[in-house]
Amino acid sequence: MNLGSVLILTCTLVVDTSWATKADQPPKPPCRPGFSESFYTVFVSRDLLQGQYILKDTTLSSERVKFDDCQHSKSVDFESSDPNFSVRPDGSVYAEQEVANLSDPVQFMVTARGGHDPHIWETTVKLALAGHPPSVPVSQIGLEDMIARAWDSNPRVIKFPRKHQRSSSANGLRRQKRDWVIPPINVPENSRGPFPQMLVRIRSDQDLEKGIRYSITGAGADQPPIDVYNIDPVHGKMFVTRPLDREERASYHLRAHAVDMNGNKVESPIDLYIYVIDMNDNRPEFQNQVYNGSVAEGSKPGTLVMQVTANDSDDDTTANGMVRYRILSQTPHMPIPNMFTINSETGDIFTVAAGLDREKVSQYTIIVQATDMEGNLNFGLSNTATALISVTDINDNPPELTARTFSGEVPENRVNVVVANLTVIDRDQPHSPNWAAQYRIASGDPQGHFLIRTNPVNNDGMVTVVKPVDYEQNRAFMLTVIVSNKAPLASGIQSSLQSSAGVTISVQDVNEPPVFPSNPKSIRFEEGVPAGTTLTVFAAQDPDLFIHQTVRYSKLSDPANWLRINRTNGQITTMAVLDRESMYVRNNIYEATFLAADNGSPPASGTGTLQIHLIDVNDNAPVLLPKEAQVCERASPRSRVNITASDADADPHVGPFVFELPSYPPSVRRNWTASRISGDYAQLRLRIPYLDAGVYEVPIIVSDSGNPPLSNRSMIKVKVCPCDDNGDCTTTGAVAAAGLGTGAIIAILICIIILLTMVLVFVMWMKRREKERQAKPLLIDPEDDVRDNILKYDEEGGGEEDQDYDLSQLQQPEALDHIICKPTGVRRVDERPVIAESQYPIRPSLPHPGDIGDFINDGLRAADNDPTAPPYDSLLVFDYEGSGSTAGSVSSLNSSSSGDQDYDYLNDWGPRFKKLADLYGGGDDD
Repeated sequence: MNLGSVLILTCTLVVDTSWATKADQPPKPPCRPGFSESFYTVFVSRDLLQGQYILKDTTLSSERVKFDDCQHSKSVDFESSDPNFSVRPDGSVYAEQEVANLSDPVQFMVTARGGHDPHIWETTVKLALAGHPPSVPVSQIGLEDMIARAWDSNPRVIKFPRKHQRSSSANGLRRQKRDWVIPPINVPENSRGPFPQMLVRIRSDQDLEKGIRYSITGAGADQPPIDVYNIDPVHGKMFVTRPLDREERASYHLRAHAVDMNGNKVESPIDLYIYVIDMNDNRPEFQNQVYNGSVAEGSKPGTLVMQVTANDSDDDTTANGMVRYRILSQTPHMPIPNMFTINSETGDIFTVAAGLDREKVSQYTIIVQATDMEGNLNFGLSNTATALISVTDINDNPPELTARTFSGEVPENRVNVVVANLTVIDRDQPHSPNWAAQYRIASGDPQGHFLIRTNPVNNDGMVTVVKPVDYEQNRAFMLTVIVSNKAPLASGIQSSLQSSAGVTISVQDVNEPPVFPSNPKSIRFEEGVPAGTTLTVFAAQDPDLFIHQTVRYSKLSDPANWLRINRTNGQITTMAVLDRESMYVRNNIYEATFLAADNGSPPASGTGTLQIHLIDVNDNAPVLLPKEAQVCERASPRSRVNITASDADADPHVGPFVFELPSYPPSVRRNWTASRISGDYAQLRLRIPYLDAGVYEVPIIVSDSGNPPLSNRSMIKVKVCPCDDNGDCTTTGAVAAAGLGTGAIIAILICIIILLTMVLVFVMWMKRREKERQAKPLLIDPEDDVRDNILKYDEEGGGEEDQDYDLSQLQQPEALDHIICKPTGVRRVDERPVIAESQYPIRPSLPHPGDIGDFINDGLRAADNDPTAPPYDSLLVFDYEGSGSTAGSVSSLNSSSSGDQDYDYLNDWGPRFKKLADLYGGGDDD
């Protein structure tokens, strides 16, 4: 039939046009083209489809199958694998003819092709009757029967369709007949084979006329997954090569091709749709192995607690994927074993009975089972999960005080002291608002002496003194305390009678210090009152009314030592004149501190401050500033001195001041004039055009405005000096103004010359003394004495050659010209003696022993005759053995091969040469 009946589903292409995102929205994930779902299941009403003729353009359903090509294009073509259904460009699916029977679900594939993208997208649409009777239980049919129903045992032959054209009307319009669409091929998953297993045979009507070669393309053939299906290229038999898994891929779309031996297309490709029939090979899987839920205690039956969810990878439109839930066990079984129930289809857990009490059972453990095959325990697959249900606390237990009365005691005048501890019991959740207690004093403390703080650890109430209590006023307190929770009680819960109690607090008497009634106490007196004046009585009171005690007074602080206090009655008298202008007075107030102590046990003392406000009297004369000034000798606008008057008194005993010059001596008023500028300032200037440079003392009389006024004669030292064009004193003028005459200046210059002459004479005397010291005939110049360096025996260096000593003086000089030029007299002992060379034979290598003797005798004679010579002989320097000495070595005395040398004369040289005489002199020791 060619009817326009609308099918049950509207598969609408939805093109995303909301490409412009708002700035405040988060970025969207990258677009992936394709259908929103890979499998759509729609339940259809039987009455709507059977025997009804519906217009072709009438849409049955508003539900849409969403497709997005990510290019915002509307040129998308849709195709249906079932000829009974078609998809229009807007995505709506229509029934092309009346569907007479939908007792079995109908399944077909919808293909989408983009206008600019050669890629193909596929989705599967499954139609089933809404409210259809349950399928035949699996127990009534065998597995072989189920497979036989879904998959014909005799594979059918699929031929390539032929295209025909026919005229439809006289206007010449023609329409092409729709190609015959091959019905879908159903293949059960998890087939045991044997493989490869033949599905269908593809043949062309032209295979009798010419040789035909068949091939298949698409996902499962030459596209991933590859080689799931293959075809016999000669006979056209298509096979499945291995078991299929519907959960991995539910459908395949292949194309069959027929070409001749030369590869030329013989037939148009035909579409083959293969659907994998679901088998119950997956058990339900819970999203979590442990679910956590909660329910408030005291909840009514039917209260939703939580939801558990299990997913089955099998087809949820069949019994294979239909999951049902049930509760296997509940722990503990209190108050009844079945406190909860579960919705078998949704997994929602509800309470069944009342009686949830957190204080008895705080948590329940529920074992939930999920079974597919609509809960059939014989054929369905099952799985379990654990649901932990916590019973949350409500404030259904008011706090209860552990006693009806409490007691405590507190010393008077103490604060922040805990005087009593109130204990309470609350069975609600610890450290929660339902458990936390708060205390309130209902009566017995009208002045607010006490406050009850809650101990956060144990919930006890701590009665604390926040305002001092006085034993003389209240010896005891009777408090009424009420306790409650921070959170209000739950509805229907009555407050306990034990939520209130009485608290008795006894006050302990302590010795309190005396208290000055007025502290500080302020009095007013004029300054200048004489010593011995009684100012006031500064007495203290003892608060201890029930104990008779004596109070004694003493002075604690009296900066100026002006006051005295009577030890018994506290009378204050003066010891000196009170002066308002004293440095100890601040803002006209003088402060003194006194101590009052009782004779209690232990003694207590209190302090009091006395403030004396001193009234000013005119007892200070004004003074002038500055004391010194400088003006030019010629009258000019710069020849003026500004003077200021100050008075230590206070108003009205100060300015305005009166400035005047005295009449005596007459030169003051003749040379100077004083004029007042303001109440405190005046100006002193020259009256005459010119005044000689010098220092002048100008007296000025200044008077204050007191009653009676006080006057003061102040002397200002004014320096008169010559000035330059800028009105500044010159240097000469400053000296002249300082009072130094010509004679004084000349005297200063003479003193400077004498001082310089003395310095010059001293320098010349020092130079002459230095020359005399250098010319003094010493045996050895102390500055040239190097024996201190040579006599260091304890240094073991790198050898004799590396000693950095100036030993040229120990060597025999090559020339004697510098010695001959010296005057006759005592010569240096380290020099070669000046004698005629003819007296001694010249020995080129070794000296004659007679030379040594003469040299030693001369040295001894010079040393004995020199009173300044040191008490040692400088010739005792023997420890140097150098190279290049023309005098040779002492060891050469024994190196001569001849025996005619006579060294007996060494015995006549004295004890200093005894060792040398023993070595070289005659005798047995030789």
